[in-house]
Amino acid sequence: MNYSYNGQTVFQDAGKKLSLANAYEYCRQIAKHHAKTFYLATLFLPKKQQNPIFAMYALLRTVDDLVDLAEDKLTNGQLTRGEINRSIEDWKARLKECYAGQHRNDPILMAWHDTLRHYVIPIELPLDLIDGVAMDIEFTPFETFDELYVYCYKVASVVGLMTAEIFGYSDKKALQHAIDLGIAMQLTNILRDIGEDVDRGRIYLPLEELRRFGYSREEFMSKTMNRNFVDLMKFQIERARQYYASSDIGIPMLEKNSRFAVLISRRNYSDILKAIEQNEYDVFTRRAYRSFYQKISTLPSIWLKSAISD
Repeated sequence: MNYSYNGQTVFQDAGKKLSLANAYEYCRQIAKHHAKTFYLATLFLPKKQQNPIFAMYALLRTVDDLVDLAEDKLTNGQLTRGEINRSIEDWKARLKECYAGQHRNDPILMAWHDTLRHYVIPIELPLDLIDGVAMDIEFTPFETFDELYVYCYKVASVVGLMTAEIFGYSDKKALQHAIDLGIAMQLTNILRDIGEDVDRGRIYLPLEELRRFGYSREEFMSKTMNRNFVDLMKFQIERARQYYASSDIGIPMLEKNSRFAVLISRRNYSDILKAIEQNEYDVFTRRAYRSFYQKISTLPSIWLKSAISD
């Protein structure tokens, strides 16, 4: 059997039993293709931590892709909501089997099962993520930030909690700060992707906050740039930065050889907020991003910070 990803054969088993090394390589290719900043950060991890992180990413990415595909098919009338629910429940069942020691010769689940042999990662975390990404299938706008927070926790913070178990930490307080980093990153994603989400008919920012700043849903959906929108964006950026600031407290609590990778992700994600500001808050027609050169140029200062973060 051939195991392909993104149209390229990652490995061939030639009728042989899937090997663990091939399973991890399959996961690595998924991370390399989909998550450039994330993949860059993982390259600075100790070798023993890279494979578990690749397995985690591949697992979460597969769930995300499953939901995206289900969402498209629901929109096009190719699937019913009941069929989608059964598909999601089937994936949950496969995950539970994995935790029980079965992986159906699936490369992602094989790699994840091996990861679970070395790290204690509660099944509730990936199950929460499945529930979180499933919220996007029939999306309902969030009325309050408390509602948005739950979504951000499920789709992002649980990843931070899983990662923390692989990285190791000296104080359980690190877990709350890992949650905050997930919230900060997901808020950053939401702000960066506002224009694309409008094209999909979606508003992720809390409706109560739109009203507070005197900016209507109609203005949002028509991509209206005005003073009220800029004030709304400034408020959102400041909130995200507060969560980043909280996450910084937890990074010194991680095992030292993991901090550099976390700092890379934290820095490059938070710099997206600067890019939004440099674009004069126009997230409707301009996508804020960090170039590869900009990401690489931050490495010396990030390394220094990680080296003195005891």
